[in-house]
Amino acid sequence: LELPVAERQDLAGLPFATRKLNKSEASKVAALILQDIYQREKEALQAEWSSKEMKLGDKSMKFDYRIFGEKPVDGRSLYISMHGGGNTSAAANDQQWKNQIGLYSPEEGVYLAPRAPTNTWNLWHEAHIDSFFDKLILSAVLFEGVNPDKVYLMGYSAGGDGVFQLAPRMSDRFAAAAMMAGHPNETSPLGLRNIGFALHMGELDKAYNRNEVAKRWAVMLDSLQREDPGGYTHYVKIHEGRPHWMNREDTIAVPWMARFRRDALPKKIVWVQDDVHHLNYYWLGVPQSCVKTGGLVVVSRQGNEFIVESNYADTLRIYLNDEMVNLNKKISVKMNGKVVYVGKPERTLLSVYQSLIQRKDPKLVFSSVMEIVNN
Repeated sequence: LELPVAERQDLAGLPFATRKLNKSEASKVAALILQDIYQREKEALQAEWSSKEMKLGDKSMKFDYRIFGEKPVDGRSLYISMHGGGNTSAAANDQQWKNQIGLYSPEEGVYLAPRAPTNTWNLWHEAHIDSFFDKLILSAVLFEGVNPDKVYLMGYSAGGDGVFQLAPRMSDRFAAAAMMAGHPNETSPLGLRNIGFALHMGELDKAYNRNEVAKRWAVMLDSLQREDPGGYTHYVKIHEGRPHWMNREDTIAVPWMARFRRDALPKKIVWVQDDVHHLNYYWLGVPQSCVKTGGLVVVSRQGNEFIVESNYADTLRIYLNDEMVNLNKKISVKMNGKVVYVGKPERTLLSVYQSLIQRKDPKLVFSSVMEIVNN
């Protein structure tokens, strides 16, 4: 790390990268690597954060934010709030963005309203949005002292469409999400297991059958929580007599979300691969070659035992760290009712480094990895 980035060798080819580490060594190298990454990212993102405009390839995303309250000891909250509009003129979407900037006021935190990079009907769930939001979250952590466990997603109308889509597929980034007056289209609620999810809809909001779809989602969420009491915490409010505009009655979603903190290492993961693909999700991962849209992975853990309940991927990765399990003792993996692995995965510098390069998240650092191949 003392070398300039351009002079560094590929870590995977260096002998010490795979040498076995103890718990203390793994913690120390994680702190050093994270500090190095944060320093580089801060330099790279400074201009975009200052100008309030993020860039990715040929796309750009403007944003504005307001800061509320005193900074807590454990860091600020971040509310990402998506505007409505969609398949209309740039001027109309600009006006929707300006409205969104002043629409909600949390007691504490960074309230940030981005302007969608496009003016399409699906402006908040195109493939580039996930990467933009990753940059936004990292920048808010670096420049405003945001706690990555206190990040919340919300949106109105077309922004609500975005919440329906992004919250399940990016739930490992969020503590909670609130959907206002949107439509889920084809998305599934299965990925919402480990975050709080609020749904607000006007009783008379009949366009695209939004009000009836919201009621069906309420039933689905109730059923999921009944079958899996450890997950799917939700709150659904159908606002009586209200059309598409709920007259700010939906603002109760903000303090409701603020109760939640992200569980970055949940005891159970339900991962549905969306049409926008992700290679990592909480403490699970798959290689690019194995990704399948609609693929389902369900894995739970209890102590040092992992149970794979469902897995579509030819190669499934289970990432480990000392907060999840006792890496000084044996780990077991069970699949289809049979124990398929018992052993002690080793902590290595390479595993720590790769997890930090991929996620840049202090709560998603992993010193070991197991691979399940061909089930």
